[in-house]
Amino acid sequence: MITAAQMRAARALAGIDQKTLAEKAGVSVPTIQRMEASEGNVRGVIETLTKVIDALNACGVEILGDNQPSTGGGRGVRLMQPGSTGTPAK
Repeated sequence: MITAAQMRAARALAGIDQKTLAEKAGVSVPTIQRMEASEGNVRGVIETLTKVIDALNACGVEILGDNQPSTGGGRGVRLMQPGSTGTPAK
């Protein structure tokens, strides 16, 4: 699962706009806009979501789920749970 906030953040880290992500994923710009406007987890066709995640991965951005360790090297960010004081989200 990926949240809309993760998707927006991943696109920002990749330094690409919605149009570029849509082109790289082979989906329409309105599809990207709908996904990023979602509340919470992105909903939609699994195949489309997979294309978007693959496109972000190809741009060098790794999407992390809850309690999922990073498998690659490099810098990154992780959103902490609300109310946390410096410890990663669990």
